[in-house]
Amino acid sequence: MLRTALRFGKRTTVTRKRDSIMPKMTTLKEIFGDRPVLCDGAMGTVLYARGVFINRCYDELNLSDPALILAIHEEYLQSGAEILETNTFGANRFRLARHGLANRTAEINEAGVKIARQAAEHLKEKQAGDAWIAGSVGPLGVHLEPLGKTGLDEARAAFAEQIAALAAAGVDMLMIETMPALNEAREALLAAKDTAPHLPVFVMVTVDDDGNCLDGASPEQAAELLTECGADVIGCNCSTGTATVLTAIEAMRSATSLPLVAMPNAGMPRAVEGRNIYLCSPEYMASFARKAIKAGAQYVGGCCGTTPNHIRAMKSSIRAIDAQTRVSSGVEVHGKESSSATIEIPPAPLGERSKIGALIAEGTFVTLVEIVPPRGIDCHKEIEGARLLASLGVHAINVPDSPRASARMSAQSLCIQIQQHTGIETVLHYTCRDRNVLSIQSDLLGASSIGLRNILCLTGDPPKLGNYPDATAVFDVDAIGLVNIVRRLNHGLDIGGNSIGASTNFTIGVAANPGVPDIEQELRRFAWKVEAGAEYAITQPVFDMRLLESFLRRIEEFRIPVIAGIWPLMSLRNAEFMRNDLRVSVPEEVMQRMAQTKSPEAARAEGVAIAQEMLAEAQPMVQGVQVSAPSGRYALAADVIASILPEATQPSR
Repeated sequence: MLRTALRFGKRTTVTRKRDSIMPKMTTLKEIFGDRPVLCDGAMGTVLYARGVFINRCYDELNLSDPALILAIHEEYLQSGAEILETNTFGANRFRLARHGLANRTAEINEAGVKIARQAAEHLKEKQAGDAWIAGSVGPLGVHLEPLGKTGLDEARAAFAEQIAALAAAGVDMLMIETMPALNEAREALLAAKDTAPHLPVFVMVTVDDDGNCLDGASPEQAAELLTECGADVIGCNCSTGTATVLTAIEAMRSATSLPLVAMPNAGMPRAVEGRNIYLCSPEYMASFARKAIKAGAQYVGGCCGTTPNHIRAMKSSIRAIDAQTRVSSGVEVHGKESSSATIEIPPAPLGERSKIGALIAEGTFVTLVEIVPPRGIDCHKEIEGARLLASLGVHAINVPDSPRASARMSAQSLCIQIQQHTGIETVLHYTCRDRNVLSIQSDLLGASSIGLRNILCLTGDPPKLGNYPDATAVFDVDAIGLVNIVRRLNHGLDIGGNSIGASTNFTIGVAANPGVPDIEQELRRFAWKVEAGAEYAITQPVFDMRLLESFLRRIEEFRIPVIAGIWPLMSLRNAEFMRNDLRVSVPEEVMQRMAQTKSPEAARAEGVAIAQEMLAEAQPMVQGVQVSAPSGRYALAADVIASILPEATQPSR
């Protein structure tokens, strides 16, 4: 029996009718193509963090505090979100009635769209960027028949009322989210199709710990039903965190060909001093974004617990994936095949590109010393240090790029000055932190043109680790994407597949960290770097040979030449800094040896002795060594590798 519907306070029969003239539907494929797309994160979480109590109607803030909502929207856009959800998750008649606001449903929804659109316009004015507005439609917050007294027709009418207001206010798409049961999801979707057939519709269910919808339906069943009912994108959001959402997405992928969306909570909340806090880190959410896209999701974002910081980290992951895809396929940003994508100029053989390349190719044990750029414009000390090391037979100088996110002379400038004044070859550390993909390509083309031939591809330390924590990071790509870019340039092509006329002929290096706590993730990333085109690797400082042995054993199937990092400790404090601040694994016996020294001179001598022992133990396992020169003490570095240098002369102190 058809039940009557509660609509605008009157009892009427639900009928399905469409306006005779409707706007033409713009498809999501026309807007985004097939590339990964980032949605925003939680609104309620950020409001709660800013002191808005949970007993408030968050949707009503569209009317009473629009500036607060606007500021949050703008933060998400600044973090890289492309789809912005309106602050209307609970702006339906049933939920608003609890706050005495049922008669203001249309007004609250229209205000939510206006604020989000204002944020998007600000982005366009300031950064010439585009953002798309999705009208957020959450569950009604009541039980539907047969479990509750609310009829399905009443539910559809309530959804239609909200959706009509969102559509009239000018949203670009609809985001039906956190649907606990398939019957409610279906009614919301049908209401959208009836009320605003010109708008693309996302529909997301939420799942429990077992991976099923809260009515017991499986993700596959949800995918089949929502596909049949005409959704444009389906997926999963909220739930108990990233793992359950990822499992649901994998299951949905097998049951539908529609694009998928994944927007999990930032883990499960924990009670901390009386408040429910989500402890999932931005880095973990970035890892989820990579996994979700690999599992088949095109759209990713966050739900409860996610903040602009989480979205910013996820953006970095998506940029890396997008750049890698474009680099490997020769496809331009807009998805069109480049006319010059097939005009490749292969690089010279590895042994002909640089001295480092030649040494690696012929199997000679490589010796490098790291020289950090100065904080000012005078690099006389660094050049003299390079001259000393060159005279002793060191093969090349490694130059970091603003290590620890500090402001120093550019690594590229110091590299070219060292090569010009001393003749020794250099390895340029190049990070993604400070440059977009246009700047990266420009820098690398310039580096090649002035004779730099060795690039160490790094993601880079985030600015918050350095002296300027308020500085912004770019991270258009990470180290994996950077390797792809360099490899592409080595084949005479930019990332759009356009010819650059010649190969840059770089020897491509990457970093590895055998002692990182999440070694599984490090191994996965290392394999991706090798797949992208890395030709050798330099490790972080190694003090525990067991970790190095284990790492080398586990990369056998994708092994490239590995150069071990060695750091001569200068003091117990230096050892404590390495262990506690840099999270380098320093065995207890090393700490004890440094603690037993009686003077600064004795500490430095013990640090050199430990480093020499590390080198002797590592030498049979690796293809080279990079020794750091802490605090510019180049003689210490020379002392460490004296036994394997061709010159017998010992440097004077």
